[in-house]
Amino acid sequence: MYLVAVLGNLLIILTIIFDFKLHTPMYFFLSTFSLADNCFISTTVPKMITNILIHSRVISYAVCLTQMSLLLVFACMDDMLLAVMAFDRFVAIC
Repeated sequence: MYLVAVLGNLLIILTIIFDFKLHTPMYFFLSTFSLADNCFISTTVPKMITNILIHSRVISYAVCLTQMSLLLVFACMDDMLLAVMAFDRFVAIC
C-alpha cells in the first residue's frame, strides 16, 4: 500500500509537470499537495516497515521527536493546501 501511494502521487506530479495544459493554479496546488502527501507518508511508514521486519519495538527519543515534528508539519501543510485549493475554487466560481 505504501508503494501504491508513493507511485500514485509521483504519477500525479509527473503528469502535471509534463502536460502543459495542466499548468494552472489548481493543478499547481494539486501537485504540491501530492508532494506533501508523499512526504507525510514517508515520515513514518519506512521506519515502521523496518521495525516490523527486524521484530523491534524500540524507537529512540530523537527519532520519535523527529517523526512527530515532521508528521505535524506535513499534516498542517496538507490542511493549508486544502484550504487554499478550496478558496481558489470559490474565487473561480464567484
